[in-house]
Parts: sequence; C-alpha cells; structure tokens
Amino acid sequence: MEGTYRRLVQTRSGADIVVDGDVVHKLHRIGTNPRYLAQRLRIARESPALLSPLSVVPEAVGPRWRSSWPRVDTVAPDPEHAPWVEAGALLAALHTEPVTARAPGHGWPQRLRRTVERLRSERGPIHAAAVALPAVVWRTGTPGRPVTLVHGDWHLGQLGRRGPAAAWQLIDVDDVGVGDPAWDLARPAGFWAAGLIPDVDWQTFLEAYRARGPGLPPGDPWRVLEPFARAAVVHAAATGLAHGDTDDTQQALLDACERMR
Repeated sequence: MEGTYRRLVQTRSGADIVVDGDVVHKLHRIGTNPRYLAQRLRIARESPALLSPLSVVPEAVGPRWRSSWPRVDTVAPDPEHAPWVEAGALLAALHTEPVTARAPGHGWPQRLRRTVERLRSERGPIHAAAVALPAVVWRTGTPGRPVTLVHGDWHLGQLGRRGPAAAWQLIDVDDVGVGDPAWDLARPAGFWAAGLIPDVDWQTFLEAYRARGPGLPPGDPWRVLEPFARAAVVHAAATGLAHGDTDDTQQALLDACERMR
C-alpha cells in the first residue's frame, strides 16, 4: 500500500469511491440516511469483525454523505485460493457480537426492493421469480429465528485486510444492522444453488461458519436458507440485467430464476 495516488471507482450500488493514497473516501448513494449511516459507522468502530472507519461522523458533500476509511487489500479473483474458511469464521464472529440498541435494521430487504422496482417493465424469468418470493424475504428479521448483527450485503468481495499478514475484516457498512443472520449466507447459498460455487467451497464455508455461528440449526441448512438464497439470486440477476451483463454468471442466474418459476 505504498505510494500516493488518487483514483475514482464507481460501484453498482450507486456509491462513488475515491482512493487517495492510503485513505478511501466513500460517497454513499443518493438517499442514504445520515443518522443510520452514523450508527453503522459507530458499530464498525466498536466491532472487531468490521473494518474501523477513520471517523464516525459522515460528511455532507452536496446532497450526499461521505465516510472515510483506511485503504485495504481485497480478495484476489482466484477461485482456487478463495478464503472460504476465513469468511465463514468471520461471519460467525460478527453474528456472535453483542447487539446494541443503536443498531438499525440491516439493509438487505430494502436493497432487494430497490432492485425489484427496476423490473417493472421486465416480464421475463427474473420478474416471475421476484413475484414468487415469499413474505419472509421482505423483512429484516424472522419470527422464531436468532437476531444478530448482520453485514447485509455479504460476498467474498466484502473482505479486506491491511496487508498480507493481517487478518481479514468485513468492509462496506451501508447495510449493516440487526436481523436474521441467514441473510449473510444468502448470496453464497444462492450462487451455490445456481452452480456458481463448487460443492467443496460451499461445504468448507458452511463448516467454518457452523463452528461458531448461530444462524443455522443442526441438520439440513436449506430449510432455513432457501428463501433467502432465492432472494439473493433474484437480486444478482436483476442487477446484472440492469447493467447489461451477458456473461456465463448472468446466464446461470437467469437459468436459476427460470427454475424458480
């Protein structure tokens, strides 16, 4: 992380990221609630599992809000060496941290709603799969299930560390909050079901999570994960459609949506 440079990265979520030397400034998407963002920054400051921000006070930049972070290395796109064990253990650690009264609900259902709203004119398999999603995926929590801290947008790209010898931490707090921890397992579960994650990686991740994580009861995890996995596939497919993706991943997601019908 040596050297000073500056570059702009635009994300699919509507945020803009400016990397300035060893500092990362994130300009959050339009409509971000500054009170919730401040709560999430404080959670990250107090959580060992989350990367700590440089300040817990978001800055107003025109109509948007900005947070600042230390620059980290993210997971390299190498499926043969993906840190599934570390990822499962890290999520389990987050899910066992104390839940404070200041924590908002996590943002997964809201993000799903925003994505589905863009499907109004689409009448293909993604729209049909979205319409068929069960009621449980539109809530942050689930009756009878644990309530924990939840990252709210977890995938391998949300791991970062401050150097090759440092421990991985979770980055991107836009959707951090409380709710059903199964939401943090939704994307890997959905991608595994769509054939995009090999069985051995999925089982490695599950075993690492189950060693400490409270989100899955004994037995078949699919009894809990199935509706959330479906929601994650719909969200990913709809996002890909909005951005004009035509690669093998998008086709696998479309095929999975077709099977949901």
